[in-house]
Amino acid sequence: MASPRPQRSAVAHEGTTTLLLIALFKLVKGVLLVAAGIGAIKLLHRDVAETVTHWVEVLRVDPDNRFIHAFLARVMRVSPAQLKAVAAGTFFYAALLLTEGTGLLLRKTWAEYFTIITTAGLIPLELYEIVRHMTVAKIGVLIVNIAIVVYLVLRVRQRRNASRDEAKKT
Repeated sequence: MASPRPQRSAVAHEGTTTLLLIALFKLVKGVLLVAAGIGAIKLLHRDVAETVTHWVEVLRVDPDNRFIHAFLARVMRVSPAQLKAVAAGTFFYAALLLTEGTGLLLRKTWAEYFTIITTAGLIPLELYEIVRHMTVAKIGVLIVNIAIVVYLVLRVRQRRNASRDEAKKT
């Protein structure tokens, strides 16, 4: 008679679900950044001001709105070199996120460490941006990233303690 399959605990299932959600979050952010990088590259060979003005008209946004006006003024000053730098940075960050997300999706231990290091390493930059100009979105991203780091650190420690306990038993 075959032995019964071991039942996964609710905690293990919750951990798997949380890890899956983090992986999907990282993958979605990575894909969006790839799209943004492609958009930046496509703008290299076009008149940026004309393209943005076209989209303002297509989306029927009031160009006299002070926020849109400020945005348009900033976009008009973007140089091709700046667009190249933005595209390169965007693709680099997208590669980090896609690597993290794929590794976490495959439940690789290295991906947990990699995600802890890269996500925690960017928290000071997020804090700087919040101090510079606070928005609800920036605070939300900071909270999510801190939660991801804390969760993964606890997960890694729990696994390390479990293997240490297992080694003591043998």
